[in-house]
Amino acid sequence: MTDRPMKNTLSFKEFWHWLTEHPNCILRAGTADSVVFDDDDYHWRFSEEDVRTLLVQVMRGKRPVAEMFIEPEHVTAVKITPGEKGEYNFDLVAEIQGQPQVIYYFVLTHSYEAPDQSPRASGHRRLH
Repeated sequence: MTDRPMKNTLSFKEFWHWLTEHPNCILRAGTADSVVFDDDDYHWRFSEEDVRTLLVQVMRGKRPVAEMFIEPEHVTAVKITPGEKGEYNFDLVAEIQGQPQVIYYFVLTHSYEAPDQSPRASGHRRLH
């Protein structure tokens, strides 16, 4: 880890690419109406439903337990804040009637690591 300050805001594109490489770091995800908690029996899967919709699935074996459909065009930014007990909150924000609102969120075990800061960039791969 470097001593650089934590980046507080990401574009959705930056976040999505990074998130898909860190599925084992997700503790929970959800919306204002629902939350899905990670479990040893679950794994997270990311795909495209269509050209405008991304899909996040929580799977138990080959069976889906929960799904979230994300339309990236509505996400204006991803805000990162430290959470409880060393967790990090990634809030996907949209502007609704001129006001920023969190429409989806992900809670991970660590904060965002820019590609040039990651162990992979130096030839090492870290398992999360």
